[in-house]
Amino acid sequence: MIAAAALSLLAAMPAMAQQASGPWLVRARAVHFDSANGDSTGLGLAINNKMIPEVDVSYFFTPQIAAELILTIPQKQTLSSFGTPIGSLRHLPPTLTVQYHFMPQGSVRPYVGAGVNYTRFSSVNLPAGVSIDRSSFGGALQAGFDIPLTGNWLLNFDLKKVYIRTDVSAAGTKIGTFKVDPLLLGVGVGYRF
Repeated sequence: MIAAAALSLLAAMPAMAQQASGPWLVRARAVHFDSANGDSTGLGLAINNKMIPEVDVSYFFTPQIAAELILTIPQKQTLSSFGTPIGSLRHLPPTLTVQYHFMPQGSVRPYVGAGVNYTRFSSVNLPAGVSIDRSSFGGALQAGFDIPLTGNWLLNFDLKKVYIRTDVSAAGTKIGTFKVDPLLLGVGVGYRF
């Protein structure tokens, strides 16, 4: 709702005359991590939702085409079974997307992107005999928009769906798959140079 209100307000304002000033764009975002918590093990597995910091670096090959590397720090999550905490883990999910920017000189600059995510699970603390695969490869989808501010600064709203999954085993036998598959809603600022 906040993003829609900001978009409506700023779309009504005259277009700003800011020109792109280089191929690099660095953004810092506050992101709400909302896990899908899909579980086929029968254990009712889920991790907690949380706010996380995010930094990304984009390089524009053309005014419309960019590649974005999305980074954060390893995130600690509590793993629960049917609502009862049973352990914890950390995950580091760098993501690389290729984006198409529809109106690179507009007063509102929407984009869409698609790419790949690699997640590494570490500091896994689970009940004895229970284990997970430590690596996950999956797709990533993205949509968002930038709003020029003063100078080379931008306000950014971003939405991503990232596919993160791991097989769960008990006593060495696979019992199912846990799908984190988070929806990531972010807001932040960027600097183009």
